Formats: sequence, C-alpha cells, structure tokens
Amino acid sequence: MRNNPFFGKLVIWSSASLAALVTAVVIIMMITIINGSIGTISWEFLTAAPTEGMTEGGIFPAIVGTFLMVIIMSIIGVPVGTITAIYLSEYASQDSVFSKLIRFSVNTLAGVPSIVFGLFGLGFFVQFVGGGIDKVLSGEGILRWGQPNILWASLTMALLTLPVVIVSVEEAIRTIPRELREASLALGATRWQTIWRVVIPNCITGIMTGAILAVSRGAGEVAPLLFTGAAYFLPNLPTAFTDQFMQLGYHIYIMTTQSTDVEATRGIQYATTMVLLLLTFTLNFSATILRYRLRKQSRKLNG
Repeated sequence: MRNNPFFGKLVIWSSASLAALVTAVVIIMMITIINGSIGTISWEFLTAAPTEGMTEGGIFPAIVGTFLMVIIMSIIGVPVGTITAIYLSEYASQDSVFSKLIRFSVNTLAGVPSIVFGLFGLGFFVQFVGGGIDKVLSGEGILRWGQPNILWASLTMALLTLPVVIVSVEEAIRTIPRELREASLALGATRWQTIWRVVIPNCITGIMTGAILAVSRGAGEVAPLLFTGAAYFLPNLPTAFTDQFMQLGYHIYIMTTQSTDVEATRGIQYATTMVLLLLTFTLNFSATILRYRLRKQSRKLNG
C-alpha cells in the first residue's frame, strides 16, 4: 500500500485540494468583507468618532482602544510567558511536582473558554484587586479602580494569551542545542549568563512568534472584554488606566446584535471588520519583519 503510486498521488491531490479549499474560503471571505466595506470605509471613517447612536461617524476611538489594549497586553503577557518558559526549560526539574503543576496549569488555561477568563477578570481584577485598591486609597463607596477599565481588560487578555506564549517560547528554547549551553558553562559562564547570552539570542525568533500569536488572538477576542473594560459607546479616547475604551471586535458585536437597525449599520460592520483585519495583519507583519531582521542579524554574528 505504501509503495502504490496511486496511493501517493491520491494523498498529494487530497492535500492540495484541501489547501486550495482553505485558500478559497479565505479569498471569498476577504472579497465579501471588501465589497461590504466599499462606500463606508474612508479617511473620515478612520479618524472620526461615532455619532448618531453609532450609525454615523467613524471608529477612531475603537482603533486606538484596540491598539492600546494589544500593546499593554503584550508588555505584560510576553515577558511573563517568556520567563515562565525559561524557568520550565532551564531551571525546573522535569520530574518535580512543582514543574508538573505549572505545566498542568498552562495546559488547563489553554483549554478554558474565553468567556471564563472574562468572568475571572471581573471577579479578581475588577472586584477584588480594584475594589481593594479603592478601599485603601479612597474609602468605601468611591469607585475608581474597582470598575471595568483598560488595565483590567489588558491583564485579562494577557492571562488568556499566556499559554500561547509559554508553549511557543518553550518550543523555541528546546531547539537550541545542548552543546551550546555546555560550551558556555565550560568557559566559566554562569547558568544565567548562558541563558542571557546564548539561549535567548538564539531563540529570539521563537519569542517573537509567541508574541505574534498572542497579538493575533488578543486583538480579535471579545468575550473577556464584555466584563472587564469595553464600552458600548465612548467617543473619547482613554487617557488613564482607569478609563474604559472602545474595541473593534466589541464594536462589531454591538453593531450586529444590539443595533436598532442592523441593515443601516451593515456597511459599518463590514468596514470595521476590514479595519480589524488590517490592524491584525499590520501588527503581525511588523512583528514578522522584526523577527526576520533579528534572525538575519543573528546569522551574521554567528557566521
């Protein structure tokens, strides 16, 4: 069976057909979104605030809110995920109970529905942490931190994307040959110096991959933001961590489910979806270019 030429051709044609099918679905989806956004998307749409119950104006506050949330989420989530992956790969014993507990927690978090993260963010970050800060700083009855805002939303999204970063970085660290570590240690370097000067520079592309995946997932998630910071209508830009914000994914959700006239806002729905895709592609493309340049620079230094 394995040496049958017909079977080999069947596998090749089946794989090619499935790949073509997936590509066709993506192309049809993009064409549909582009056609739906024609006539709505414009420079004014990208730079103006929503008006008339969000049936007029633009989505600039949602663009800024999404961008700020992704940046804060990445600043918090990527370093924590990277440090955790380094600990699991370089320091922790693979047979220790603590290491197994961490891996079990990471695997569990990866399978938790996003809506559960939203409820956790509401209960822990907003009510427990934020409410505790308000009690210490402001006293009873005054809510500043104990309410949904961009900081708690970003922390919740960082927690949501943490397993992606940990797994990606850990896999990248495993690709570094053990001989490089042993050579560094033999020359008198400490374990931390070996990690900082040998391991991390050689797996920086893997770290960037984890960041890209985290950004891709975080930018499009909506469910956790329902409870932790996204606002239905907020034409003003967030100026502090305690401010709520508009987000592109949540804006699309509101347009499609809560609008009084869905047909009147159909163009806004398609145009907002197009902007969200372009923003995600831009962030991914920028990170990919940075990863390529870092890899090229590392090859020059090693070569």
